[in-house]
Formats: sequence, C-alpha cells, structure tokens
Amino acid sequence: MATKQDVYDTLDKYGIKYEVVEHEPVYTMEDMDRLGLPAKGTLCKNLFLRDSKGKRHFLVTLDEKKSVDLKKLGKTLGAGNLSFASEERLDKYLGLKQGAVTPFGLMNDKDHAVEFFIDSSLTKEKSLGIHPLENTATVFLSYKDLDKFLWNLDVDINKIRL
Repeated sequence: MATKQDVYDTLDKYGIKYEVVEHEPVYTMEDMDRLGLPAKGTLCKNLFLRDSKGKRHFLVTLDEKKSVDLKKLGKTLGAGNLSFASEERLDKYLGLKQGAVTPFGLMNDKDHAVEFFIDSSLTKEKSLGIHPLENTATVFLSYKDLDKFLWNLDVDINKIRL
C-alpha cells in the first residue's frame, strides 16, 4: 500500500505544485475546521460509499460545507440505495482508514474497482485541501493538478453537480 511519502514522490514526479500542512490527527470535518486551514483553500470531504449489493464502490469528493442526500445521489449514479462502506472495504479497496479518505487513495486501487466522482463546483476552486493517505497532514493543490495526478493513475474523473 502507498504511503504519504509515495503521494509526495508522485506529485514531485509529475511536476505538480502543492503545499503540505502537517497537523494533529483529525477524524471529522469539525476537527479540520478547528485547525484553521480553510484560508489555504477549499477543504474537501470524501465519502466512500457502496451500493446495496456491495458490488459497486464510489469515492465522492465535495466541498466540506456541502451535504449530500444519499438517496438522491444513488439515483444520480444509477446505483440505487447507497450507504457508507465499512472500514474493511475502505482498507481493501483504497488501503485507507476512517478519517483519512482521499482521492489519493486511488493509488491503491490497482483494479480500478472504485468509481470516482467529484462535485463540479470544486473544479473552479483555486486550491483543494485533501489528506495524503493519512489524517495527519493536508495537501493543497489545484483541481487541474489533482486531475493530472489521477490521469497518470489512469483514473476516470466523473464530475457531478451536488
């Protein structure tokens, strides 16, 4: 499984500009807000979801200030009822622990089993804040650079309006 350093090395390899802020472990968006990081960019929350049969898995990235109606989202994705995937599934598919869900986790999804969706409003933000596989740091980078990172992993980015 990839590590935080692997994220930094991959960003460097592709010439992607980013800024890292190390901090105490955070487990909720409320914890993140207490750190006072939003001045550096838009903090993202990441939802790891599954369909009712457990056949399809989704990683959805959106602005931390937005909330999501899972019933409506399930319809939008053509997936029926959605629920949060278990910690076991999170580890199996993305090699992550709760509190550290991030698009960088797609580095560990060698079989491309997880479908990635990002709120289209984030594509217009100057800087996005996401964890580098651990909840002890936040990486700030542009949407364009996140796109470049994921493109190099052969990950399809699906934009949706949330």
